[in-house]
Amino acid sequence: MSYTALYRKFRPGEFDEVKGQEHIVTTLRNQIQTERIGHAYLFCGTRGTGKTTVAKILAKAVNCQHPVNGNPCNECEICKKINNQTSMNVIEIDAASNNGVGNIRDIIEEVQYSPAEGKYKVYIIDEVHMLSTGAFNALLKTLEEPPSYVIFILATTEPHKIPITIHSRCQRYDFRRISIDTIEARLRELVDKEQVQAEEKALRYIAKTADGSLRDALSLLDQCIAFYLGQELTYERALEVLGAVDTAVYSRMFQYITVQNVIGCVELLDEMMAMGRDLEQFISEFIWYLRGLMLVDASEQGGDLLDVSQEQLQQMKEEGKMTDVNTLIRYIRILSELSNQLRYASQKRVLFEVTLIKLCRPQMDQPQDVTTLSNRLTALENKIERGELTVKQGNSSPAGGESQQEAPRKEEPKILPKALPEDIREVLNRWNEILVAYGQPGENMLSQAKRILSDRGTLLLQFTDEVAEGFFIQNSGQELQCLKNVIQGIIGKEIVIETRTVDGRVNDKYEDIAQMIHFDGIEYV
Repeated sequence: MSYTALYRKFRPGEFDEVKGQEHIVTTLRNQIQTERIGHAYLFCGTRGTGKTTVAKILAKAVNCQHPVNGNPCNECEICKKINNQTSMNVIEIDAASNNGVGNIRDIIEEVQYSPAEGKYKVYIIDEVHMLSTGAFNALLKTLEEPPSYVIFILATTEPHKIPITIHSRCQRYDFRRISIDTIEARLRELVDKEQVQAEEKALRYIAKTADGSLRDALSLLDQCIAFYLGQELTYERALEVLGAVDTAVYSRMFQYITVQNVIGCVELLDEMMAMGRDLEQFISEFIWYLRGLMLVDASEQGGDLLDVSQEQLQQMKEEGKMTDVNTLIRYIRILSELSNQLRYASQKRVLFEVTLIKLCRPQMDQPQDVTTLSNRLTALENKIERGELTVKQGNSSPAGGESQQEAPRKEEPKILPKALPEDIREVLNRWNEILVAYGQPGENMLSQAKRILSDRGTLLLQFTDEVAEGFFIQNSGQELQCLKNVIQGIIGKEIVIETRTVDGRVNDKYEDIAQMIHFDGIEYV
């Protein structure tokens, strides 16, 4: 017989076996015992929290011939057929692939026929939010007033996509994320049944990685057991299989960033890449590590919110003293932006290395807030303390001496000769060189501008876009002055630059001198 995955092999068969959803199974069990069964249910929650499992148990319980305290007996003929998926009374529908109006009309026609055996005909529609608008509208009337022997169970991971008209016709049950302790206890129970040796630390890490999904935890456990078949599942082996890293690595990375050790950060990244670790997972878990440091540093009770050992908590408290909360928030902000950018990046490693340098060099970050400026100031202070940066001070004269500190001589600005029309031609000749020296973002705007020698002997830049001209004249013409300085530094002459916006379709009275000049066989247009 083929191998059965753990999450299928150990799927709960009755309400008492469902973990982490006591608020739901207790309500459903009481409804069955008192025969107050609803006609439509809406099960909401994240993946792997038991929505479909509870739906199947409910379908068995309402049809069971010998229920026990609201639970199905799993021994009668109907329960066995439902467990073997051969019952005609339980119809499972995947709304992701059966989401049209025709599929719902087929259901409406089928509900007219009473069940061949048992009391109820149960329709379980998974991922119901995938139904089309027309399908929802076709389902409304039947969902509101179905025959007495029909029960609808709608399951979804995105309840916000369900129309309010569907919501109002169903009893809604929200499935919670399962706690790490509950998942760990279930994993321990299953490895004992499978006679697999596993460390508590390994099981807890798997439970934490599952992020509240018991099904994901069982799949991860299945993967780890298969890789080390017949061997003990240790914490290090679980990390190796899942492509994760130990928290000690995050501690090292944080300390490198704090002391601005760029080389250490890049070398540690090389180690992670050589071990085949996933960058996106590394960044995500590093953000969670920084979040833990932030909580520990922000409040004495912050450690109660973390799922770490006492030894690790003490280490995090020591590391939290290395910086302040505002700096940690800056780190988290930059890494979160990186996490979003990696989804569309082709060179993920290079982007990560740039971010590491930005974290180690606050002066590279744009001064968006006080925290960034404070970090830049702190970096300068640290350099001064280490002797990497010295502050020059004037020599004070000895007491009673006649010599006085000489005032620094102010360099007088160099007077450049005025540019002549032939100098403007040289500007056009070296225009590509000027664009490269000026750089982005203005380079693209200048490459599209029309260059004209005005009747006043100035260089006139004509733009067809007001936004492009506005870029150069904003802030009292700061960008225009920067361009002027670049040109004067290249030709050694003082040049006057004017700008204006014109309609590109209208001929101007001035001729474009770029059209008149040919240099080295290249025509400037």
